[in-house]
Amino acid sequence: MRRPPMPARPWESPELTSWRRLPMHAVVRTAADTGRLPLDGDWRFQLLTAPDEPLADQWGTARVPGCWTMQGTDDLPHYTNFTMPWPHFPPASPADNPTGVYEREAEIPAEWAGKRIVLHVGAFESVLLAEAGGRAVGMGKDSHLASEFDITDAVRPGERTTVRLTVVKWSDASHIEDQDQWWHGGITRSVYLCATDPLYVADVKITAPTDGRLRAEVQVRSAAGALPEGWYVTGSLEGVGELRQDEEYAAWCAAEHRVSGFLGEARLHAVVPDVRPWSAETPQLYGFTVRLHRADGSVVDTSHHRVGFRDVVIRGRDLLVNGERVYIRGVNRHDFHPLTGRVVTDDDMRADLVTMKRFGFNAVRTSHYPNDPAFLDLCDELGLYVVDEADIEAHDHAHEIADDPRYLAAFTDRVSRMVLRDKNHPSVIVWSLGNESDYGANHDAAAGWVRRHDPTRPVQYEGALHRGWTRQGIVTDIVCPMYASIDEITAHANSGEQTKPLILCEYSHAMGNSNGTLADYWAAIESTPGLQGGFLWEFWDHGILQRIDGAAAGRPAGTAGAGMYGGGIAGPGHRWAYGGDFGDKPNDGAFIADGVVFPDRTPKPVMYEHRELAAPVRLTYDEQGLRIHNRQHFRDLSWLAAEWVLSVDGIGENFAPVPLRLPHLAPGASAPLQLPPELLAGLPSGSGPGSASGEAWLTLRVTTAAEEAWAPAGFEICTPGVQLRGAGGAGPLAGSGGGEGRSVGGLLVRGVEVDDSGLLVRGVEADDSGLPAHAIEVDDSGLLIHPALSAPPVLSLWRAPTDNDELGGLGERWRAWGLDTLVRRPVSVERDGAGRVTVRAEYDTPVGPVRHLQVLRPVRDGILVEETAELPAGLDDVPRVGTVFETAARHDRLDWFGQGPWETYPDRCAGGPVGHHQAAVDELFTPYLRPQESGGRHGVRRFGLDGRLRVSLDTPRQVSVSRYRAADLAAATHHDELVPRDTCVVHIDAAHRGVGTASCGPDTLPRYRVGAGTYRWSLTLSAH
Repeated sequence: MRRPPMPARPWESPELTSWRRLPMHAVVRTAADTGRLPLDGDWRFQLLTAPDEPLADQWGTARVPGCWTMQGTDDLPHYTNFTMPWPHFPPASPADNPTGVYEREAEIPAEWAGKRIVLHVGAFESVLLAEAGGRAVGMGKDSHLASEFDITDAVRPGERTTVRLTVVKWSDASHIEDQDQWWHGGITRSVYLCATDPLYVADVKITAPTDGRLRAEVQVRSAAGALPEGWYVTGSLEGVGELRQDEEYAAWCAAEHRVSGFLGEARLHAVVPDVRPWSAETPQLYGFTVRLHRADGSVVDTSHHRVGFRDVVIRGRDLLVNGERVYIRGVNRHDFHPLTGRVVTDDDMRADLVTMKRFGFNAVRTSHYPNDPAFLDLCDELGLYVVDEADIEAHDHAHEIADDPRYLAAFTDRVSRMVLRDKNHPSVIVWSLGNESDYGANHDAAAGWVRRHDPTRPVQYEGALHRGWTRQGIVTDIVCPMYASIDEITAHANSGEQTKPLILCEYSHAMGNSNGTLADYWAAIESTPGLQGGFLWEFWDHGILQRIDGAAAGRPAGTAGAGMYGGGIAGPGHRWAYGGDFGDKPNDGAFIADGVVFPDRTPKPVMYEHRELAAPVRLTYDEQGLRIHNRQHFRDLSWLAAEWVLSVDGIGENFAPVPLRLPHLAPGASAPLQLPPELLAGLPSGSGPGSASGEAWLTLRVTTAAEEAWAPAGFEICTPGVQLRGAGGAGPLAGSGGGEGRSVGGLLVRGVEVDDSGLLVRGVEADDSGLPAHAIEVDDSGLLIHPALSAPPVLSLWRAPTDNDELGGLGERWRAWGLDTLVRRPVSVERDGAGRVTVRAEYDTPVGPVRHLQVLRPVRDGILVEETAELPAGLDDVPRVGTVFETAARHDRLDWFGQGPWETYPDRCAGGPVGHHQAAVDELFTPYLRPQESGGRHGVRRFGLDGRLRVSLDTPRQVSVSRYRAADLAAATHHDELVPRDTCVVHIDAAHRGVGTASCGPDTLPRYRVGAGTYRWSLTLSAH
């Protein structure tokens, strides 16, 4: 029989989702089961300008799996957030439509004679036309699920055959794959051939609740058509042994005529005694194998599974896993790699998930498409809850497509194939119908199919909320808004109208220096019934490594000879590219760089914030004493080890750690802890200058006690801390003395010298008698030699705008006020007999003058700089109010007492324990893909540079030390444009605006903003 021809122009037929593609299934066969023939590697390749263009005589090569957009072709990566890269309305595609033709030979094993031979293509973008042996064998759409084709009739075992795969980049399907990511083209997951017996397992559906009662429903088919007589199914389950087919069910199927001539159904049952439930904290898995037999007992097909026994239900406003209301501490994740684009290996995926686990995430949303099956295997193994999302996003034409009957088949096909493939993974706890595609009849149809096929999991869809959080209908079981504010989610939970769990599908947009108020979100979530967590947007900064010198400048670096450099930095001759860097138009710029890790998977500072908020252990300390809390849902503390670290202001370093044996605590329980006597015995007390009786902080460093699947023994999990004593000795352990200050420098300074405008030039040292000794040396340019400032302390109201500042409209507003170009106008300079200098100055702005008073006075520790700034009412939201100065070259290392060691800001500082920290100056700066304000440390009490320049602050302040001025950062678009200075640029802020998340979502809370009014602060400079 002649097979029908390939349908004409399938790339413009939304009703056509596939042709001759095999049904999706959850069967898992090993290479040993099937004699798999891998086809990954180099293929002959041509890139055509359109799918109708004839082939040329010349072939190049392309790597499979691989994106041709990353392999040296003229079709380069293109980034848009939601705007389609071409203006055609759905379902049309552009005439200029890159089409890749892949071709290679395959030697079909002779032993496959009589077998059913299948071609598996793991993923492609966006339409696949498959040929084998010179014959069309099938067509498929859906860029993130595999297509399989029966090619038995097209090949001959024992002979070589040609496999040709044609991939059309743009199609009707592109309109529902309009996700916020790079557009690529190519074959992005593995390709292989495999062979099965003509009698084969067509699907396996496993149900495994926590009562230990496993049920496996097995579908059997025959490539010959009719099923042979006498076939049967057996299995084996770890902890139980051999399983036999349920004969009662078989008899019932026969009686109900559920057994047809071409489809057989069988069922296996087992009861696991003392079952160990699966959860993200305790990912217990049981090996399970299904075997299909012919009547003579021979095994003809096998399917291998790892079963996790767990329950997922919604009860009222709570999502319950194994009967417990779990907090969802999630993150959204795209398939991404800076060298290979959409192509990721098993090792890449494991590294992603290991990083998530190490920083406290327990859930991941597969934004916005199903991931490789290996990803879900790893989530099962390592322990992460998964919201599995269908490959549907019609962002640019959402309203039109949601109700378009031409796309009905595509919606149901994509959702149902995802469920059919992934239904046996315990990690999958929620099905998602897609993302940002409005809401219409196509969603209702897809949701109906899911609920019929798998009633064991809830379904969610954010788009249904557009008609109201309490009027979203039945399509979503979870209220899952994106970028809702704290006020909005708490108001909903307290409204009396909430009937479903609220779990944010996206929140805390991580673009640049961001994720402000994350701790405030979690304070609200943990204190408000009905709120259960959410998924940060997103895991990756999607910066592609791009060459910026040589013949290939402007192109992706690819995998050849391109190194990725640690700390988020791209190495010499390269940079991290974002939208527009490949000449792509239209584009959405750096909006693609919105992850919690850099493109090389270096964690951003927000990861430490999240780690502490998600910590399994917390401490509280009040009049009732010190208590430890187990914040886990299913696990005790036996897997953890801990040690105390004491930090005291005035002591040059933290005290030696003291081990703590953690108490046995059930999940959710708490217990009192005794303060460590070994450390308390050494806690300094006393009062007066020179005493070390200031602040004292006790930090519990919690680590893994033994190796975990995602971390070695001794890996740091969290660092909860409590304040034992406040500044001046106040607090529960205040002791006998207070003492608000102490000597840092040791030099008694009696006078200061200022220039004509009143700016500090140099101090005048004094000997022990208190009489002036000699002036501090300066060079001919006026730079101090030792101690020295190359630029004097002046008022600063400006920061290099963050991505949130720019996209939220603040950067433009600040520039309109002239904050980036303020000109200082001296008003008066007064000196008195005690060596004090009082300087008054003004800075003109369009909304009124800023008045600045600076008083310079000699003190025992050096030079005390007292500052007062008066901001007019019109300056109602500025980035900072503080002091900026520059040191002389060259200071290389900073030590400080305050929060750290990583970057912290006023609204993102819960993850920075107070103590003594130190780092190289060049390591303080955080290399966000677009240069911006970064590197700040919050709550700094005092700091020093190389032990030669020390600064003491009147109260904990925001401090940054960098090689770059704010103007340097604001002028640059990429880090390769930055030239580090030899000097250190030091900012000390009386007030610094929070970073918020306004690039996509709410701004920082009002209490973290800097408004008009009077600000006072002081600092003491001491040079040695």
